[in-house]
Amino acid sequence: MLKHIASKEEFIDNTANGTVLVDFFANWCGPCKMLAPLLEQLASEMPEINILKIDVDSVPDVAKEYGIISIPTLILFKEGKAVDKQVGFMNINQLKSFVK
Repeated sequence: MLKHIASKEEFIDNTANGTVLVDFFANWCGPCKMLAPLLEQLASEMPEINILKIDVDSVPDVAKEYGIISIPTLILFKEGKAVDKQVGFMNINQLKSFVK
């Protein structure tokens, strides 16, 4: 599942359980645009992973809380806890390895 998050409350609700990959992005970011279709592919190939997209310009409080200074930044959450972080573009094979 791939879902766009619009608030801090929605972010908290959607990262509480399971494995969740959060993509911090901006609409004006070139590498973010290149990563978007790969995240959609990942969502279809690995439905057990929830993928959240957070626009750092629309939800800056969450981006600030996690120290996002470069985008795209991906943070992997397991059962509500951030367990790994990757900054920059990744290809589909790197994404799959990152979430395992």
